[in-house]
Amino acid sequence: MTTAQWSGSTIPLLGVEEEFLVVDAERGEVRPEAATVVDLARPVLGGRVGGEITELQIETRTDPCHAVADIEAQLVEARAALQAAAGRAGLRVVATGSPVLGRAVPPPITQGPRQDRGNATYRGLHDDLAICAVHVHVEQPDRDRAVLVGNHLRPHLPVLLALTANSPYWRERDTGYASWRSLTWQRWPVAGPPPYVTSAQQYDAHIDLLLDAGALVDSGTIFWDMRLSARHPTLEVRVADMPITAAESAGFAALVRALAMVAGAAVDRGDEGPRTDPDLMRLAYWRAARDGMGGHGVEVGTGRLLPAGVLAAQLVELARPALAETGDGPRVGRWLAGLAADGDGATRQRAAAAGGRLTDVVAALVTATAPDVPDRQDSTVA
Repeated sequence: MTTAQWSGSTIPLLGVEEEFLVVDAERGEVRPEAATVVDLARPVLGGRVGGEITELQIETRTDPCHAVADIEAQLVEARAALQAAAGRAGLRVVATGSPVLGRAVPPPITQGPRQDRGNATYRGLHDDLAICAVHVHVEQPDRDRAVLVGNHLRPHLPVLLALTANSPYWRERDTGYASWRSLTWQRWPVAGPPPYVTSAQQYDAHIDLLLDAGALVDSGTIFWDMRLSARHPTLEVRVADMPITAAESAGFAALVRALAMVAGAAVDRGDEGPRTDPDLMRLAYWRAARDGMGGHGVEVGTGRLLPAGVLAAQLVELARPALAETGDGPRVGRWLAGLAADGDGATRQRAAAAGGRLTDVVAALVTATAPDVPDRQDSTVA
């Protein structure tokens, strides 16, 4: 997120961060040229673009906005600027949760004292860091309320993952999973759903425990799928794979905010949120990662196996009052209709590979990532 002003309102401000992989324009393989693309894009995007922990990744950030249409406009602008900048260097950027082609294991880690501490702490876990997500920031009036809102959102994290599943390939092979990215995170000591806590003091005490145990480099290496932002007055939802299109990221952000608004209303009534069975949460995560929207998922509250579409519909129904208040119901409806018609990101990546060439997957991702940026046919992945 940028440092633009956050201010309280009935409808919370939103911010979105998107992560991209840099690929070679001809072969479609990941390339450690993120810094080159960032430098070329910075005159257009300024502080809204930066590097990530590996030299393969780029992150863009929106300013805080009330209207999701404004969020989407910034996402479209950033994607176009990145793709145009990459093109000037004989490169491309792709919106995917995991690399399709090229040497991504181990990825080249960016240089710096913090990265050195991370390498010393996490060791071989850094080998699998070439993965990309979308992060949604939802404004919160205070940290105590934010953790309680998070308690209400925890059971929904597996469904939110299934809705955005977009990382079927790893090491140039189909893993059989819709979201391989999410599985790579499960090995980290600070990943998955956050702990159930009822105050910011408890939350901070848990982080102190992790720091004392040597499980964190610093408070910024909390990789939970939902966390309090260290820099902004927000609850940050990080569970999702990076969506292929800007419209999908915007629809996802709209749904997350609506769920947070419904949760906030419950908190205001004195409800601290449901406690979930850890085993059912783990099972629901695994099933969401395996099937995405193309199969079944686990209803965390009951353990029932239900079609992923049914679970998604239940989530939207829960969010409906807030979607009506924000006016985002039609946007979320269009997003879910697209998923029903064309499949989740993983399904679409596999469809692009139907001819047997993974270069076709990368080519499709290049086009969908920033469809308004013209591409030279003689240098595009083919």
